[in-house]
Amino acid sequence: MRYFLIAGEASGDLHASNLMREILKVDHKAKFCFLGGDLMQAVGGTMIKHYRDMAFMGFWAVFKNLKTILANIELCKAAIDDFKPDKLILIDYPGFNLRIAKHVKTTSKLPIHYYIPPKIWAWKEYRIKDIKKYIDRVYTIFPFETEFYERHKYQVEYVGNPTVDSIANRPLQNQSFEAFCTKNNLTPKPMLALLAGSRKQEIAACLPRMLKAAMQFDGYQVVVARAPGIDADFYAEILKSNRVPVIFGQTYELVHHASAAVVNSGTATLETALIGTPQVVVYYVMFGRLAYWAKNVVLKIKYISLVNLISERETVKELIAHKFTVKNVQTEIDMLLNDKAYKARMLTDYEDIKAKLGEPGTARKAALLLVKIETEINNS
Repeated sequence: MRYFLIAGEASGDLHASNLMREILKVDHKAKFCFLGGDLMQAVGGTMIKHYRDMAFMGFWAVFKNLKTILANIELCKAAIDDFKPDKLILIDYPGFNLRIAKHVKTTSKLPIHYYIPPKIWAWKEYRIKDIKKYIDRVYTIFPFETEFYERHKYQVEYVGNPTVDSIANRPLQNQSFEAFCTKNNLTPKPMLALLAGSRKQEIAACLPRMLKAAMQFDGYQVVVARAPGIDADFYAEILKSNRVPVIFGQTYELVHHASAAVVNSGTATLETALIGTPQVVVYYVMFGRLAYWAKNVVLKIKYISLVNLISERETVKELIAHKFTVKNVQTEIDMLLNDKAYKARMLTDYEDIKAKLGEPGTARKAALLLVKIETEINNS
């Protein structure tokens, strides 16, 4: 069969590539066309647009790049028409993907499947109407999502969490700290890892504060994880004269060897928890206090980090909006490094999160369902 996939971010590229590999194991003649990234390209198929030309975060960024976004939407529509897929697979990226889903569903009978659906349980709950109207199957990755969709009388399939798979299958799990340092020309001092996000806007907003806080700990070396699709020169411009190493393609290894991590809210917080590294979660928004107040009005959830949402308590400290200050980050790092009881409670919660999410095999489960359902539809 022919599969058209849309992933608009680095995490989507990762999870879509794993899904594609599993589809190939079930459907050996599968053909792929997609909007995605390098990892999907490595599996094979035709890439229409790279996600680095699609990932715009925030109202102002979207407004400034509206012409590009609209052009990408038209490009995607044309590519779907040209490729003539048997199935459309959407991966997160809701603003773009739901517009494509509406177009496809109103112009054809092409089955549409959502792997890793948008977080409408957190905000923009009204999008459930579009999902019920335009999406044929939804494959969820958090246990609590099933209950959310049940309240809206929409049946979903919980297939596990792809981050569990990524962490379980990560390379160099037995690599020594010394080998990692030698490979990357680092000193033998213990490390603090900074994960500032995957988009340029959030990296520029978060990294300077993260860096200033982490640099206060003289006994530690600070190492920055470079996001996929972001040039090294971009980090150099932000870091300026600070001689801080920036490591690419080894984020899991960096987090594994770090004594603590400062992590911008997103999938990386869950990855850090599953690896088992103590962390503080940060998130920058403009107009801090006002935005913090608005969060309590707009969001339907108590926490913003995936770690706390899954554990259903404050496992990790969330420093968002006006609480994301250098002093607060510094205080939290100090607790992660020096308060043994505080660290132990966090690590215990990490184990509970692992148990809730279940065993690896998410992409495999989703692929089996996708191909099985398509086969049944085609034979009916």
